[in-house]
Amino acid sequence: MALKNVLTSSVGKKLVMGFTGIFLILFLVVHAGLNACIWANDGGEMFNKAAHFMGSNMVPRILEIGLFGGIFLHIIQGYLLTLDNRSKRAIGYEVDYSKGSKWYSRSMAILGTILLLFFILHWKHFWVPSRFTGIPFEATLSNGLQVHDVFALMKDTFSEAWVVIAYVISCGALGYHLAHGFQSAFKTIGVHNRRYHAMLSAAGLAFSIVIPGLFALMPLSFYFGWIN
Repeated sequence: MALKNVLTSSVGKKLVMGFTGIFLILFLVVHAGLNACIWANDGGEMFNKAAHFMGSNMVPRILEIGLFGGIFLHIIQGYLLTLDNRSKRAIGYEVDYSKGSKWYSRSMAILGTILLLFFILHWKHFWVPSRFTGIPFEATLSNGLQVHDVFALMKDTFSEAWVVIAYVISCGALGYHLAHGFQSAFKTIGVHNRRYHAMLSAAGLAFSIVIPGLFALMPLSFYFGWIN
């Protein structure tokens, strides 16, 4: 399939959505694992070590470029697919087939828009300071290394109730987005038959609960003082 067809045809757009979706699913696993270091209750030592590694190592920085490319491509192709589907249904069907589908599977564009707004907020809080404007907190690790205290930045950011509420709502949107997107991504690339359907359904449900749940617990843990 030519690059032009990949970016413009319906099948091509779905393939791009599928592959970028799986890439972003893998990123969520890594991101959740690294952020889970905040629960070590060591004053942020483990988390700051992980954050310093991700910010100073060349490989994660290169992968970061691919991550942003994948996010924006996923968003753009998602909107294009939504527009295509709406244009094809402009006249309407004699039978309403949407009755057999979940509401969140019909609302992926809305959920995606909520997540886009969340990304902008999240980048403003953490990515922009760590890469451009600077983090106003410093920490000294046990090995004597002076690093940015991202743990303190999280603690300061999540001291505001509206920020915590916005993050928790966004995690809910992520959960519903994954509830449909997880299975859809694998189905698009061909991993879908009777043998794998039950397994993918169970894995998708578990993933859409566990990962967003972990992310939602992070701001809540800081706000209510469950970690130190």
